[in-house]
Amino acid sequence: MSDDEAGNALPSAEHHEGGFRPMSELMNQVRSVDTSRGGPHYGDFVEQVRTLMDRARLAVPPDDLVQEAAGILEKLNDRLGTHVHEEWDAPGWTRFDLPSRGNVTLPPYRVDRAKPDGVEARITYRTFHLGGNAAAHGGYVSLGFDDLMGLAGSLYSGSVTRTASLTVDYRAITPLNKELQLRAWGERQEGRKVWIKATLHDGDLLCAEAHGLFIVLKPGQP
Repeated sequence: MSDDEAGNALPSAEHHEGGFRPMSELMNQVRSVDTSRGGPHYGDFVEQVRTLMDRARLAVPPDDLVQEAAGILEKLNDRLGTHVHEEWDAPGWTRFDLPSRGNVTLPPYRVDRAKPDGVEARITYRTFHLGGNAAAHGGYVSLGFDDLMGLAGSLYSGSVTRTASLTVDYRAITPLNKELQLRAWGERQEGRKVWIKATLHDGDLLCAEAHGLFIVLKPGQP
């Protein structure tokens, strides 16, 4: 996301959006593509975690493998536990060089365009996001909408927003392991209330659409 794409989403340095990083700090990270948090191989780590989640979703391992895997994961979790930091220091939200900013809890996506008039992204729902019959779970579809609509709301309003309500209408099966197109844009703003709409397409097929109400945070509001 460039300065031009950020548009008017850069409030003064004094403004602090509650529990979120100030948007000015976030945009500085976008400009510099800082890879220091997590290091240059953090993307490989995130991808391996995603692959583990995919495998675990459908695996039917024998008991000896279950015990072996559990033992390996226990040791790894113990090691990772010694490197857990406070939320603001963690890389999984600020690695703009990685899908979904390095956040492993989100369906991976890449933002192609982000301006005050809308956000366009490519998103993939993986095997882990399976809901049944090779279709993405509706909750994960909603999660993708929520995150990118939040970005659209922030760009549209020029401030960080929180979700107040989100409604998703599922129009067709959302396929797995296929790059889909998600678009989100602001419709109108009244005071701190911002109304956002979004669509999810598989080519020309509309998979789902959403509309939501987002609230601009007051300075210091969590």
